[in-house]
Amino acid sequence: MAELAEADEAELQRLVAAEQQKAQFTAQVHHFMDLCWDKCVEKPGSRLDSRTENCLTSCVDRFIDTTLTITSRFAQIVQKGSQ
Repeated sequence: MAELAEADEAELQRLVAAEQQKAQFTAQVHHFMDLCWDKCVEKPGSRLDSRTENCLTSCVDRFIDTTLTITSRFAQIVQKGSQ
């Protein structure tokens, strides 16, 4: 019975860690959205001009590239740790 409790506790810890990572990622997304907005949008209006749209697209693309690089690196670290 103690083994089952230990297994349940390990699973719970894994789930909590996953939820913490999701929350951290969400916070990071909001932070980058704020940065891109502040960098690219001078005055909000009903439409985006082409300069603002290009700036936002570039900013988001950089964010996606950075996120993919970090995620890939994190996966490599986790894989090395489990060996």
